[in-house]
Amino acid sequence: MFARVAKRKLYQVATRHIAKNHVCQRACMATDVSTLTAKLHDVDPEIYNIIELEKKRQRESIVLIPSENFTSRAVMDALGSVMQNKYSEGYPGARYYGGNEYIDMAERLCQKRALDAFGLDPQKWGVNVQALSGAPANLYVYTAIMKPHDRLMGLDLPHGGHLSHGFQTDTKKISAVSVFFESMPYRVDERTGLIDFDMLQKTATLFRPKVLIAGASAYARNWDYAKMKKVASSVNAYLIADIAHLSGLIAAGVLPHPFDHADIVTTTTHKSLRGPRGAMIFYRKGLRSVDKKGKEIMYDLETPINQSVFPGFQGGPHNHTITALAVALKQTKHSSFVEYQKQVLKNAKAMEEAFAKMGYVIVSGGTDTHLLLLDLRLQSIDGARVERILELANIAANKNTVPGDKSALIPFGLRMGSPAMTTRGLVESDFTRLCAFIDRGISIAKDVSRGLPSTKFKDFKEAVGDGSMIKELTDLKKEVTEFASAFPAIE
Repeated sequence: MFARVAKRKLYQVATRHIAKNHVCQRACMATDVSTLTAKLHDVDPEIYNIIELEKKRQRESIVLIPSENFTSRAVMDALGSVMQNKYSEGYPGARYYGGNEYIDMAERLCQKRALDAFGLDPQKWGVNVQALSGAPANLYVYTAIMKPHDRLMGLDLPHGGHLSHGFQTDTKKISAVSVFFESMPYRVDERTGLIDFDMLQKTATLFRPKVLIAGASAYARNWDYAKMKKVASSVNAYLIADIAHLSGLIAAGVLPHPFDHADIVTTTTHKSLRGPRGAMIFYRKGLRSVDKKGKEIMYDLETPINQSVFPGFQGGPHNHTITALAVALKQTKHSSFVEYQKQVLKNAKAMEEAFAKMGYVIVSGGTDTHLLLLDLRLQSIDGARVERILELANIAANKNTVPGDKSALIPFGLRMGSPAMTTRGLVESDFTRLCAFIDRGISIAKDVSRGLPSTKFKDFKEAVGDGSMIKELTDLKKEVTEFASAFPAIE
């Protein structure tokens, strides 16, 4: 009897102890849940403050970097949604995890909208929307259709090309692409700044690449995709069009379409397309060619490209980005998007005309696109020094190589574009005024350089400091800040 009583008391004590622990655990869990639902400014004031400072910088700055833009509130809402919580290795209908019903819906819708944005027939084209950004997307494509040390040709970086197209110097392989594959650049005619198609054809005939790339990061003229395809076909190469900079303009129908000629098209999604930071890979389906015996040769790109993306290089895709991209692609079908892209071109032309009137040399003589490239050699100043002065005046542009440059770190080019400030509502007359601001910045850079005994860039930076001791620079910054702040910004 005594044993039973002792056991009962022991059981009661244990039960009370367990219940107490459960209460403590629930209290701790409640605290954790409250942390999960708290606002950023309460959870992490330091990061919140950094973001607020970046908002202020964007609001008070003139952004002329051609690869930058301001995405919409709707896109940012999708980026910050619950779609980022889900893991989904694989492709719609063939995932390695459960619970992907709505992830599949979002990705399929994104793919459909991607094809619709460029007017593509899904029987003839497919698209992968999982690539994380542009340079990796290009690598995924190369790996899908080439073996190690196969050959590719892309526009030389100092002539306007991109690192991911296989850039290397005489002494060093810079891009990993040039390590894994054998790359040979083609170039522009330095007298005209235009692609030298005669030399391209001769080089391709000798080099016989497996891949020819039509794309650039600082080439301001339209691409002749028909000519590029002719060269590619002459050596049985794939033609890849990298339209990272141009995709929004192409979707709007204001620039030439590469899809009639290219075998594969890659693009980022955050530049002129004005979406989140991601990438897309479009690939052809169906008949590729007919051989000499009349046998049909079909495209075999879909499976190799998809397998190169996953599981070849990536694991789980960024579902919040894919969902946000679907939103941006829907926006391309609105008439306001077409009008925006038309204004992007008008504003770039306004910059061309303004700089030409001021006597500046523009590479290729002007622009057909959203960007232009100044050659500052006649001003006896380099792009690196000008970039620094402009940055201190709240103007974001970037130094860039021009044909004939010897250094990518201290080049003589200054690259500018119109997409970001066009998004904020600027028109031609506003861009003409921006050019006057830039002209003043160039003059300040020249004045500072002339007063220094050293030609080293680090000495220039030390002399300039934060710019507060140069009256002309502080005056310019004040005017730029007031000007930029007058236009709407998405925050």
